[in-house]
Amino acid sequence: MVFRKPPDGGWGWVIVVVSFFTQFLCYGSPLAVGVLYLEWLDAFGEGKGKTAWVGSLANGIGLLASPVCSICVSSFGARPVAIFSGFMVAGGLMMSSFAPNIYFLYISYGIVVGLGCGLLYTATVTITCQYFDKRRGLALGLISTGSSVGLFIYAALQRELIELYGLDGCLLIVGALSLNILACGSLMRPLESSHSPPPEKTCGDKVADQYLVYHEKEKTVEENISILEKGYIDEKCANNVPGCKQDSILNKNILSSINVNEKDTYKKKVVEHTNFCKQLAKRKWQLYLTYWKETVVLFKNKVFSALFVAILLFDIGGFPPSLLMEDVARSANINEDDYYMPLISIIGIMTTVGKLILGILADFKWVNTLYLYVTTLLMTGVALFAIPFAKSYFTLAMLSGILGFLTGNWSIFPYVTTKTVGIEKLTHAYGILMFFAGLGNSLGPPIVGWFYDWTQEYDTAFYFSGFCVLLGGFLLLLAALPCWNACTNQSPKLPPNTYSYKVASNA
Repeated sequence: MVFRKPPDGGWGWVIVVVSFFTQFLCYGSPLAVGVLYLEWLDAFGEGKGKTAWVGSLANGIGLLASPVCSICVSSFGARPVAIFSGFMVAGGLMMSSFAPNIYFLYISYGIVVGLGCGLLYTATVTITCQYFDKRRGLALGLISTGSSVGLFIYAALQRELIELYGLDGCLLIVGALSLNILACGSLMRPLESSHSPPPEKTCGDKVADQYLVYHEKEKTVEENISILEKGYIDEKCANNVPGCKQDSILNKNILSSINVNEKDTYKKKVVEHTNFCKQLAKRKWQLYLTYWKETVVLFKNKVFSALFVAILLFDIGGFPPSLLMEDVARSANINEDDYYMPLISIIGIMTTVGKLILGILADFKWVNTLYLYVTTLLMTGVALFAIPFAKSYFTLAMLSGILGFLTGNWSIFPYVTTKTVGIEKLTHAYGILMFFAGLGNSLGPPIVGWFYDWTQEYDTAFYFSGFCVLLGGFLLLLAALPCWNACTNQSPKLPPNTYSYKVASNA
């Protein structure tokens, strides 16, 4: 299907609004899971690494399943996927209120809610990119702030609900709020397809297709004769001769009474149906092979290959603070009277600011979005190294704000992906990258929790996190340097809608 030119407005702004609220409602609780994390530690008495799996699965499983989510959105459209995912998120949150142990939460909160969030994220990003071209950076920045606003509000909301109704009541109410995703999903009207007729096949292609069909029919006649005989006899016995025995004498008597024309017609139908099934299976297999061929082509792009390593390492090291920062403050013996605002709320509001500012910057022609993304990675690594030196609420709040702002680079990541591989391959490439991002999200918090269980302090864990993020940033920077193009003495043709990362020299 060929979509018409993105309108960059009109109903696209409705898509932005409903996508904002969709991400707000689905990601609010999983991103603010640090509040629930403390309650689960006290309720189940498990280790910090083991308990951290719940939040990491909720934020990582949807990204791990991104290739499947991309296929679902491509096959069924954003609207049906969003409505179905709304039921998953709401149901998973409500089921979690009845969790008897931590293992039940792995399934209800980690897998069910996480998979629903992954489907919703892919649906909102895909339909927004279809509706916007020139203002795509702004649109993606606006919808991605929904999750950050959700983190800011849900951090305080869940804490208040726990005090009023307990942990179980909190999860039930939050699950009920998530049902509003159904209303948002119903407004995700797909972009109308263009009415231009598909390109007509050449005479050679038509002859080849006709020969293929003829060859298949000729081949399948003899193959299905035996099946035809038995199937036809079984049908006649079931309909006209109740209780007939399947023996050779009765079969011969029935076959002798069949009209020749009727038998030929039945043969023709069976052959046609068999041929259709074979052709369908061949096309599906061809699509499968094409998918893997396109995947290999994507990884031949050195920037794309470095991008998947960077996003993996960034999520291993950069995601744990949003989940564990409250426990970091409690482990540092900070007085609760010094708490003016939850640290998770600070991360959430600054992530909103970061997504907006970075999204707006991405729309300027003089800004190289890849280098902007690399800068955020390197600064995040430095901030993670500074966490072990923060021993007061003020310093932790400052670092939380810095990390939150830099985490706003999620708003420009789809933009960078689009400019790297082109809009035509966005869904495919983005699904692959989100798989590695989900892997990092799933591994990061448990690794940090295991470091704490092993050393009884968070310092070593955050040194490790900072090293991972810095390593990913440096690798991506090396892959994007313009000197590689000069060394190859080649100017490879870029696919349509791609972006050259060579820095323009000033006159």
